[in-house]
Amino acid sequence: MSAGMNDLLALEKAHLWHPFTPMAAWCADGHEPLRLVSGRGCTLTDHHGCEYLDGNASIWTNVHGHAHPRINAAIVEQLQRVAHTSFLGFTHEPAIRLAKALVDLFPGEKLTRVFYSDNGSTAIEAAVRMALQFWQQQGHPERNTLLAFDRGYHGDTLGAASLGGLPVFKGSANDFGYQVQRVPSMEALTAINAKTMAAVIIEPLMQGAAGMRLWPAGMLKQLETWCREQDVLLILDEVMTGFGRTGTMFACEQEGVVPDFIALAKGLTGGYLPLSATLTTDRIFEAFRKPEHTFYYGHSYTANQLGCAAALASLQVFKDESLLEQLPVKVAQFSRTLEVFREHPKVLEVRQCGMMAGIEVKSEALVGARICLEARKHGLLTRPVLNTLVLMPPLCVTHAEMQRMVQALRLALDEVL
Repeated sequence: MSAGMNDLLALEKAHLWHPFTPMAAWCADGHEPLRLVSGRGCTLTDHHGCEYLDGNASIWTNVHGHAHPRINAAIVEQLQRVAHTSFLGFTHEPAIRLAKALVDLFPGEKLTRVFYSDNGSTAIEAAVRMALQFWQQQGHPERNTLLAFDRGYHGDTLGAASLGGLPVFKGSANDFGYQVQRVPSMEALTAINAKTMAAVIIEPLMQGAAGMRLWPAGMLKQLETWCREQDVLLILDEVMTGFGRTGTMFACEQEGVVPDFIALAKGLTGGYLPLSATLTTDRIFEAFRKPEHTFYYGHSYTANQLGCAAALASLQVFKDESLLEQLPVKVAQFSRTLEVFREHPKVLEVRQCGMMAGIEVKSEALVGARICLEARKHGLLTRPVLNTLVLMPPLCVTHAEMQRMVQALRLALDEVL
């Protein structure tokens, strides 16, 4: 390693603190972190020139691949105008056009209002705070509890983390945050006092951080029916499942569900820039019109102009490349490619929803991290959830790239176990 690289590595270990990363091992002598410097399509390249397939879409964000010319051009074009302007008391064309494009993606003109923030957690926070304030302004302060599901994950800010059902991700939110009641399944709703519930929140079709766990077919529609009967607001967390991941633009489409709130992030900009959106209905919006009912919540980079330009370009790529029309074939190819794991003696279960898959390994705790680290030697980058190996490639992935990803993961699994 050159002197310059040694200096850079020393600075890394002296000053940086990485998320979801055991830092003792990271900072240990002899550990050389993987430094990524470029990408194109599904391939990322490190500072040694080694190439890797992006097997988890850069933590579930990238949709169309890296360095997509359409999105690159849109960002450059916007950058030549202005990079960012405040959205507090001002507006701009990219945000307006993106809001219209987003509401047009949902049927029946039910989701009509778009509130921007900058990541999945803040999109969830906006939805929850809107729901709680809505009921207070409607004269129902008793509706002050959020209903959530066991093993759910909704982000890492304090309020969003308090909704989650995975203690390892919650930190201090185990003791602080929103008033939350959790249930394991739809059947448990019979014991719920719905009159105290402001809203229910769920990751539709699949729980991500729980280990890529699938909900039963029809469950989401049943939940929507229960919410309408009890007048409980429905919040869908589509931060992970949105923008084609499940095989349709949004997971809720597959059961004909339109919620009161939907939180979008990760793939919103194609995986390029931090931007999120919370969509809601006119019913909710109308309750905030009076000056004394103003929604006092927001962020400095709300509706960032570069992010909005990237998001508009990403939505155009969906149209220009007929991506949604191609997804059924890709999903079927992905399923066939995963067959190699279904009868593997060291695999407990393969769970797939669209272009997302979790391969749960039979072994001691934390072996998933060792397998994913070994997979780098075979040209694959991904991260596990405990012992569940995650594959969630960008939607531009080819059949050949799927096969190479699966082959790399299988070789790594066999070598570690």
